[in-house]
Amino acid sequence: MARKLRSLLALPLIVAGCALFGGYYGPRVEAVAAAAAVDTDAPPPEPDIRTFVRAYALVARNSADSVSPAKAIYRGAIPGMLQTLDPHSSFYDQKEYRMLLDDQRGRYSGVGMAVEPRGDKTVVVAPFPGSPAYRVGLRPRDVIQSVDGRSTEGLASSEVADMLKGARGTVVTIVVAREGTPDSLSFTVVREDISRKTVSDAFWLKPGIAYLKILSFGENTSRELDDNLNRLNENGLQGLVLDLRGNPGGLLNEAVDVAGRFLRKGQTVVSHRGRMSAERTLTARNGNRGRSYPIVALVNRNSASAAEIVAGALQDHDRAWILGETTFGKGLVQTVIALRDSTGLALTTAHFYTPSGRLIQRNYSGKTLYDYYYRQDGNPRDLNDVKMTDSGRIVYGGGGITPDEDYAAPRPDALEAQLFRTGLFDFTRGYFAGHPPPTLPPGWMPDDAVLRQLHDFLVRRQYRFQESRFQEDRPWIARYLAREMYIYAFNVDQSDRVFAMTDPEVQRAVDAMPRAASLVEAARKTTLQRMRGQ
Repeated sequence: MARKLRSLLALPLIVAGCALFGGYYGPRVEAVAAAAAVDTDAPPPEPDIRTFVRAYALVARNSADSVSPAKAIYRGAIPGMLQTLDPHSSFYDQKEYRMLLDDQRGRYSGVGMAVEPRGDKTVVVAPFPGSPAYRVGLRPRDVIQSVDGRSTEGLASSEVADMLKGARGTVVTIVVAREGTPDSLSFTVVREDISRKTVSDAFWLKPGIAYLKILSFGENTSRELDDNLNRLNENGLQGLVLDLRGNPGGLLNEAVDVAGRFLRKGQTVVSHRGRMSAERTLTARNGNRGRSYPIVALVNRNSASAAEIVAGALQDHDRAWILGETTFGKGLVQTVIALRDSTGLALTTAHFYTPSGRLIQRNYSGKTLYDYYYRQDGNPRDLNDVKMTDSGRIVYGGGGITPDEDYAAPRPDALEAQLFRTGLFDFTRGYFAGHPPPTLPPGWMPDDAVLRQLHDFLVRRQYRFQESRFQEDRPWIARYLAREMYIYAFNVDQSDRVFAMTDPEVQRAVDAMPRAASLVEAARKTTLQRMRGQ
């Protein structure tokens, strides 16, 4: 499911909401192993504990319904206590804790495909290239009817995804319905260990200018980054577009290694300190080995935590021009503590600060969880937290990372929202059902004939839209339709690539590369002046 989530844009609020909640509060909350010393055996405040025990005993004896101790403690008392602290401290039951560890490791055992809800059904978003699901012939937009004989009717997509997972080498039978095929199709799949990439395959946008997207920060992110840059022959780079949009964060050490890949050895990446943890400063361990090509980093309001650490470090050291929206503002160190019963809790133990000393975390006092996650201030920076980059540019703390250049994608209109939710999906299924096998020529983009077919399809399906609006939205429609159809005809990697290459914000980043080069030069001159003044 992660592959689909990382390519979603903030269209309907419910879609954006699910991504936010999963990225910053639920099973994807970052774990910072040993970020601070945590005393799990601290003596309890005895009077308060006795009051709790008495209250629980009264409830257990007198409640109209029977009380489950596990539910009362693990679903009530512990989560309730953590929620009074901050928006990110949270408790994980056994299933959630296992999912958290899988997320950090970037691997699990299963069939290797992303699924999502469509109405009351669960459909295949895309089999991962080379996965067992891909090899047996499961396709995007297949509707999953049953798994090992159990009907999926009435089940949430997360439940279906859990049914598809299992021990390596075990067999699962998946029955699907496919557009244009009258009978159900049955596939027997042998589960394997599935590795999920956290870095998309980098590619050239134009000669000398490369594009690389980091989806999250897992155990192998820095290695994947190295592999991609080596494959491109990093010494020949004249500029890099580093895409951190929608990145919910992840492991602290990986964020430090990623940022350190572009900084000089020994430069500060981030520091953190808290009430019970001394200040700790983390620096670039290996450095950029003299490579100083310009970087434009893309961020948006869904870039959080570890992604903000990277963006903040590159900005403070004038190593990258930051383009996009003010980031989420999640700068709390979460130390994940394993409990004895295979559960765990993520406890806030410190705050993150960028190299210049500005606080990343935005204010959350007096706000509901809903307001904190979904009603972000347009520019929540703290005017009292004023710092300077290496070359003397003013930056502010207390509200995420403010970009050097603002860019916000236009909000979708009513037709675009309809097409994103169902229209392009339904049209693509029908298009390839009538044009087997599902192939497209390299470099294909929807032409006038295909767009007319889509238009007529929408009319037949009684979509309500104005003709003038369809014409105005043609560039958006062509781009999003291409993304949908590339998933079907090729794979999700090819779809992500064509989507990035046609992204207006990516083009803006290419145009901004001279500004990034100027930053690098300004920082170099400032460093030389300081060295001469010593």
